[in-house]
Amino acid sequence: MNRSRKGWLKGLAGLALLAAVAYLADPAALLLRLREADGRWLLLGLVAAFASNVVSAWRWHALAQWLGLPMRWMDALRWYFQAIGLNALLPGAVVGGDVYRAVAAFGMLQAPAAPMPAAKAVASLSVLLDRLSGVWMLCALGALGAAASAPALAPVLHVRPFFVLVVAVLGALLLLAFPWVLLLWLRAKRPNTTSAWLAPLTQAAARPDAGRQWLLQALSSGMVQVLSATALALGGLALDVHLPASAWAFAMAPIFLLAALPVSIGGWGTREAASIAALAPFGVPAAAAMGVALVYGGYALVQGAVGALAFGMPGRSARQRG
Repeated sequence: MNRSRKGWLKGLAGLALLAAVAYLADPAALLLRLREADGRWLLLGLVAAFASNVVSAWRWHALAQWLGLPMRWMDALRWYFQAIGLNALLPGAVVGGDVYRAVAAFGMLQAPAAPMPAAKAVASLSVLLDRLSGVWMLCALGALGAAASAPALAPVLHVRPFFVLVVAVLGALLLLAFPWVLLLWLRAKRPNTTSAWLAPLTQAAARPDAGRQWLLQALSSGMVQVLSATALALGGLALDVHLPASAWAFAMAPIFLLAALPVSIGGWGTREAASIAALAPFGVPAAAAMGVALVYGGYALVQGAVGALAFGMPGRSARQRG
């Protein structure tokens, strides 16, 4: 089976899951929730979602420049929203968009004005590390949200709230400490023992500004996830779902992680199933939880449309960038 056919089969499987989840969540109740949604909260949620991805593009730009990639801010912003458009339209969740970003950055490095050895490694590393930093902070904030939501989660897990609190706090601390341990490990490695693919990262980690860049990456990733959680919560308010910030901090982790799995088109199906499971401990009905996920998916579609328009925007070719 070729990759294209396999990708579309995964996409159809995701849509089938979406239909099954909608059926189990009571389609009539779901349609009623969506029909009565408050447009003001929906608009504010869309603004927060846009802001989250603008910060994400800035984070990628800063990381790429630190790795030695001569990327312009407007190029990073344009490529990032183009990638969102691909993610919303093609099977494979975030994979297609990330591959596009790496290819676009690599194409820029092929310009005579920006010659660089190991160009493919630098381009792909910038995208991979950007994605991993987002997932890292998502999991860390999700763990902190779980700690704050221990009384609601404990009965579902059939354990005591104190156990949930301790495990979640320890998990958050380990996650937050991991990048700094990784930085120390990279600095301790000898240059000649590093693979060619990791060489740009180990070289950058040895510079005096590595700690500042690590902190900048952590802060920007935190801002991205806070804005994303805000967009999710505002979508919930639009559907009359009122939860504390800690509940949204916990719920966003499984919702966003499952939506990013390369088993559907744009995360449809997996995101909705995760939303129902993650919000159930807080007493949110299935129809309302699925509605929240659909609204958030709608935000991605709108941003995907902006990305699709960006494909046709005039811009300088790779040979003119520098």
